[in-house]
Formats: sequence, structure tokens, C-alpha cells
Amino acid sequence: MSLQERITEIKNGFTKTFWVANIIELFERMAFYGSKAVLTVYLANKVGLGPQIAGTLAGLFSGVLYSLPIIAGTFVDRFGFRKSLMICFAIFTIGYALIGFAGMGFSQSIIAVTGKTPYIISVLLLTAIGGSLIKPCIVGTVAKTSQPTVKSLGYSIYYMLVNIGGAIGPMIALQVREDLGIEFVLIMSSITSFLMLLGTFFFYEEPVSNKDENNKNTSMLVVLKNMLMVFKNLKFMAFLTIFSGFWIMFWQIFYSFPFYITEILKFERFELLETVDAWTIIFLSVPITALAKKLSPILSMSIGFLIASCSWLLLAYSPSVEMAIAAMVLFAIGEVTQAPRFYEYVADLAPSNQVGTFMGFAFLPVAIGSFVAGPLAGWLTINYFSGVSQNPATAWYILSAIGFVSTAGMLLYNYFFVVRLQKKALS
Repeated sequence: MSLQERITEIKNGFTKTFWVANIIELFERMAFYGSKAVLTVYLANKVGLGPQIAGTLAGLFSGVLYSLPIIAGTFVDRFGFRKSLMICFAIFTIGYALIGFAGMGFSQSIIAVTGKTPYIISVLLLTAIGGSLIKPCIVGTVAKTSQPTVKSLGYSIYYMLVNIGGAIGPMIALQVREDLGIEFVLIMSSITSFLMLLGTFFFYEEPVSNKDENNKNTSMLVVLKNMLMVFKNLKFMAFLTIFSGFWIMFWQIFYSFPFYITEILKFERFELLETVDAWTIIFLSVPITALAKKLSPILSMSIGFLIASCSWLLLAYSPSVEMAIAAMVLFAIGEVTQAPRFYEYVADLAPSNQVGTFMGFAFLPVAIGSFVAGPLAGWLTINYFSGVSQNPATAWYILSAIGFVSTAGMLLYNYFFVVRLQKKALS
């Protein structure tokens, strides 16, 4: 195929809604990762909850946000992407603002009525409920608005824009924190969410394929039965459980890594180092995706796991800002090796009328990883980054071990659920 033919194929392979959805996702990720970059430090220091509770609640927030798509995806299938996105951004607008109010003087008398921890739990859960709707909407839109010949590229574009938002968000958060205060980072996320609510209303159109299918006429009972059928899919659920090991590692970038940077490395602008992962993915996404395309999805994901697991050993080897940057670059290489193939793998498993449901389940590993990573981060911070008994190398050995076990699990999954089943089918 000539270059001109390839350009034409790409141009005709995506609808207008594909690009609108990805731009919306870009700004939503700016808001999310801007707030995520400072959340544990904000809750621990500004709100005064301490590292253990802050890490646990940050893990609860992302865990709930990424586990609810299991249910939210079924509602997205039924009610459509556009309505779901608008509800999401409306809740985000309110939720981020309420989280930011916890660090402001005028709201302290109100928060004192319930107490800081119950208040934070309530507003984090509210925000997570809204956020649970966006992932099945955006990833489902990518699946429905990309032609089969360019679908892999479509997921790569989606993932690259996610990381552009993930890179820009913390950098804006740094400026807002230094100029206005850390609590105003959450207000920034609230304002951005409101603008995306307007953008969805005026520019986003429901994908044609979604309108044409009969899932909107399906009873809620059938929708819930479809969800339960996914739970019974042993192969799929085993795959998602193993994959959660990667996210236990990933969330440490936002849960324990900021305390390592400030307490061990004495580098106060921690947001800058948090963005290294995203910037690396932005620049290396296309070439690495092109190389990994020749590999099977399972092999590509296993290699990505292995590379990401090794990255933490660099931090154990040398506690320095330079090595922290190198570790984040290596982790990003592992991430970009496996991530686009993950979404492709899940989308190919999904029946055409259950794309939202399966994409909702695709975020279960993110949720499990966050639920585990939050308390783990608090424990690592208290035991290895704080006080007189600092021993950061042990923390990174523990994290690497989690990654290596997950890599082994993925290889075993490939053997028992892919290779053996293929041999059995041929015999």
C-alpha cells in the first residue's frame, strides 16, 4: 500500500465523532491527572489526614471510579454515550469543587459537622460515580467509529491523547499549586469538567452504530444478565485479575512516588517527575506500537509487564532525581508496549451489542490495582520513606516483585487459556 493510499485509509477510517470524543478525553484526562498528581499530598498535608489515610482514600477514589464501569457500561449500552457523558461531566464539576473546598478556610465549619474523613469519603465517592461513566463511553466510541483496518491505530491515538492530558494536567497543577494553592488544583479540574459538559452538548453526536442497534430497547433485566454472563467468563476474568498487577505498580506513581520524591530526594516540584511517564508515552507511542503490532497481544502485554517491573529496580539501585526520571521512562516503555494491545484484545472479545459492557469490565484491573495500591502506598511511605528508618530500596524491591509475579501470571494465562486451547481445537 502506498503512502497516499494509507493516508486515505486513515482519513476515511475515522468519523467526526471519533475525533470529538478523543478531544473530550484529552481535556478530561488533564482535569483527572491534574487533580490526581496532588491528591495524596493534598489529603495528607493540606487536609491533614496523613499518608496512610490519604493513600487509602486516593486508592478508594480511583478504585471505585474504575470498578463502577462494570455496571455503568451496561447503562451506557442502554441509554447511549452522549447522555452518559453529560451526566459524567456534571457530576465531575460538582465533585472536584467539593474536594477542593475541604482545603479552604470558609468550609471548615461545615466539614466539622461530619468530620474530615467522612466528608472526603463522601465527595470522593460522588466524583467517582460520575467518572465511572466516561471510560465505557470514550473507548466504546473509539470501537464504534473506527473501521476494522484502522482500529488498532484508533486505540493508539486514544491512548496517546490520554497521555497528553496526563502530561499537561500535572504541569498545570504545579503552576496552580505554586501560584494559588494546592486546593485550587481541584477547582481547576472542576472548571475544566464544566467546559467539557458544554463541549459534549454542542459537538458530540451519538455514533450511528449505537443508534441502529436494539440494545436501547433491551430490558434492564437482560442488561444485568449480560453483565453476569461476563462474570461467568472464566478466561476473561482470569485475564483481568492478572492484569491488575500492572496497575498496582502504575498507581504508585501518584500514591507513594510523590512522598519518595519529596521525603527522600528532597525535590519539591514532584508533579514534574510524575509527568515523565506520560511524556515518554507521547513520544514513543507510535514507534513502539508499530513494533509491538507484529507480536501477539498476549506476548506484547507480557513483555510490557516485564519492562515495567524492571523499572523500579533502578530506583532501588540509586536514589536520585536522574534515576527517578530513568525509571519513569523505562516504566513508560513497558506501559506503551502493552496498553494499546490490551484495549484491542478486550474489544475483539466483546459481542457487537455488548461493547459498553465489556469495556466497562476492561477497567476492572485498574480498579483492583488502585484498591490495593492505595493502602500499599501508605504502608510503603510510613515504613520506608518517613522517619529515621528510611529504606526506600526495599519498597521498590517489593513493587518489582509484584510486577514479576504478574508477568509470570500472564505467561501462564497464555499457556493454559490460549496455547492449550488452540492445540485442543486442532487435535
